[in-house]
Amino acid sequence: MYILNYSKVKDHIVDWLSSYANNAFAKGFIIGISGGVDSALTSTLCALTGKKVILLSMPIRQTKAEFDRANEHIKNLKSRFCNVSSIETNLTETFTQFEKSIPSDVVENHLAMANSRSRLRMMTLYAIGQANGCLVAGTGNKVEDFGVGFYTKYGDGGVDISPIADLMKTEVWNLAKEVDVVESIITAKPTDGLFEDERSDEDQIGASYPELEWAMEYKGDTSNLSERQKEVLNIYTKLNRANQHKMNPIPVCVIPK
Repeated sequence: MYILNYSKVKDHIVDWLSSYANNAFAKGFIIGISGGVDSALTSTLCALTGKKVILLSMPIRQTKAEFDRANEHIKNLKSRFCNVSSIETNLTETFTQFEKSIPSDVVENHLAMANSRSRLRMMTLYAIGQANGCLVAGTGNKVEDFGVGFYTKYGDGGVDISPIADLMKTEVWNLAKEVDVVESIITAKPTDGLFEDERSDEDQIGASYPELEWAMEYKGDTSNLSERQKEVLNIYTKLNRANQHKMNPIPVCVIPK
């Protein structure tokens, strides 16, 4: 298995971001900051381009730990880069009004409402981003985007560019250390922050990111696997199949001539 040169990876992504923004005639980038390592890494890489970067905090009944980590990262990045600014848009009241406007049985569906939070944030990112001439930078990694589809369609999956989507989660952690992301974010348990408790990604998926990375790359005979390995492989396979609608282009009904 190859080992990445994280200094070169950093330079490659920063160059790629700069080139893409130049070709798109964009002034810079906007990133939703969650308090997680993916958004912290993405925003740092965007900041390294020297272009305009807007860090957007969009709490919706956020846990204090997530909110505090997001603010710690925002403060740290603004102190390091003069091209970085931040906006806090509390969407709790907007989300509450949305809940009042739809049927009660929909509100009681926790997953539907969790995904609605993500889609509200996407709309906010695009409104502020467009007004400032900025591209929406996605924060998804390779396991989430192309392995298990652990993201919200037209929510955090609705972006202009995906600078870290070719990196496994463990590689995200390593690159985050390379670019000096704050330690509290690197060591925090990964969470999508879409629920009002402290459930982690592993709690929702049933497997850790290192386990999912193993399953994503495993091509061998399953008869010699341990019971846990078989369980993880089944989790990965089930999610990968169920979420192909996120990973593939929208199906188009082609009319025959």
